[in-house]
Amino acid sequence: MSTKPVILTVDDEPEVLRAVERDLRREYNSRYRVMRAESGAQALEALRELRLRNEFVALFVADQRMPEMSGVEFLEQALTLFPKAKRVLLTAYADTDAAIRAINSVKIDHYLIKPWSPPEEQLYPILNDLLYDWESDFQPPFEGLRIVGHRWSAKTHQLKDFLARNHVPYQWLDIESNLEAERLIQSAAADVRLPFVVFEDGAYLLEPSNVEVAQKIGLRTEAESGLYDLTIIGGGPAGLAAAVYGASEGLSTLLLEREAPGGQAGMSSRIENYLGFPSGLSGSELARRALDQARKFGAEVLTPAEAVSIRNDGSSKVIQLTNGQEVTTRTVLIATGVAYRRLEIPGIDALTGAGVYYGAAITEAVSCQGESVYIVGGANSAGQAAVYLARFAAQVTMLVRGKSLADTMSKYLIDQIAATPNIQVRVCAQVTEVFGTDKLESLAIYDSQTNNSESVSARALFIFIGAVPGTEWVRGLVERDERGFILSGVDLMREGKRPHGWRLERNPYYLESSVPGIFVAGDVRHGSIKRVASGVGEGSMAVQFVHQFLAEV
Repeated sequence: MSTKPVILTVDDEPEVLRAVERDLRREYNSRYRVMRAESGAQALEALRELRLRNEFVALFVADQRMPEMSGVEFLEQALTLFPKAKRVLLTAYADTDAAIRAINSVKIDHYLIKPWSPPEEQLYPILNDLLYDWESDFQPPFEGLRIVGHRWSAKTHQLKDFLARNHVPYQWLDIESNLEAERLIQSAAADVRLPFVVFEDGAYLLEPSNVEVAQKIGLRTEAESGLYDLTIIGGGPAGLAAAVYGASEGLSTLLLEREAPGGQAGMSSRIENYLGFPSGLSGSELARRALDQARKFGAEVLTPAEAVSIRNDGSSKVIQLTNGQEVTTRTVLIATGVAYRRLEIPGIDALTGAGVYYGAAITEAVSCQGESVYIVGGANSAGQAAVYLARFAAQVTMLVRGKSLADTMSKYLIDQIAATPNIQVRVCAQVTEVFGTDKLESLAIYDSQTNNSESVSARALFIFIGAVPGTEWVRGLVERDERGFILSGVDLMREGKRPHGWRLERNPYYLESSVPGIFVAGDVRHGSIKRVASGVGEGSMAVQFVHQFLAEV
């Protein structure tokens, strides 16, 4: 632990309190933090703050005869916050009957008759035994951010997913099953709304947004410079590669990421066909390494930060963010990637985040311990999720619309799935409806081969289908195809003519959009190959075109 466990002594007589504190400090100050309080109410307030700061109390030493709250009454309330702390009651000779009764009522470990002298004989041996017992059972607490919430809460799921994908360690405490969650809520001097987020310093937020949490934990959400050479919108493999190469080659580089670096690839539990990693690595780890590289070379990274528009301002572009800030940049790279297509079936919207998840296999896997879960999709992302979830769930069922995985999934994943006994693949199957009140309870599955439908119980449904580009925010700015993917390079040339409004003498560069100086890379580009390696390649290649463009202006 970064802080010492606490010994708390409570007495309403100042002289006695100072004497007890003096004796305790003399013997235990090297291993424990000795605190004192002049009343039970003052002590309880201190305990609530300790609980919020994730500190622990090893020992209570409380006087029985206190006018507003007796020692026994104090211990009854204190033990709801720190039930494993050892408790000693200080009594006068006339109070021994009360002390004996307290052995049964609050299970005190010992009572001491005041005064004691010398402490080396009358005090320390007793406390040493109690503290030795406490240390034997004590497990150091998790040090960091803690989230209290409901498993089936969409807001809680979004927050957990945001933190996990941004590599922020946290402890998840389910309000329905975790006693520590109840004690944390008792410590807050407010009507708690969930999710309830407690930070390492004891501060807390009620039902916070991702931006509020990001600001509290030190993620950068606002740009610092007045002008950038290159601003990258999207932190997937393409955007991260561009940030690394742009910053390493001397361009003042800004990366804007709406949710978390890594994009859709960052949610992959295991990527085994990426060059140079024969044992594979998780998408999260790949994103973390790339982010460290980009920052090492001086790239500035904002997350969460979402662009809502781009406009030309002379030789520069101005990007408007959702928080109202404007970023001025000489060139832009759009690398926003794609999102999983929403499953349009009855009942699903109300249960999204409450048993129905788009991606998020890593975030929710532990919650699926021993359960039966279902996956919709037959591409690599679905296969990677199935293999990962099979480590936790009792049964994983993949529902694949097509007749075979071979048309959509890499062979190494097909082989892994076949070798995993608790993964079942159902082809020609699709979910047609989901059921549940406040959480997912069952699914309706249609089999196109037999033309039959069935209902199955389910606690979790993970969806990995399709690729939808998030490009509505640039509608009317750059040319897109009928599905919303951004056109670039030769795809903009129709019958040998340059795109409408193009004013330069040259043709658009290979990764340049219909607006000079705005480039596109990765999955959001029309005609791209949906692979991590190709995204990385396009992101690094785009930087060379940025250099050429900057040399022209």
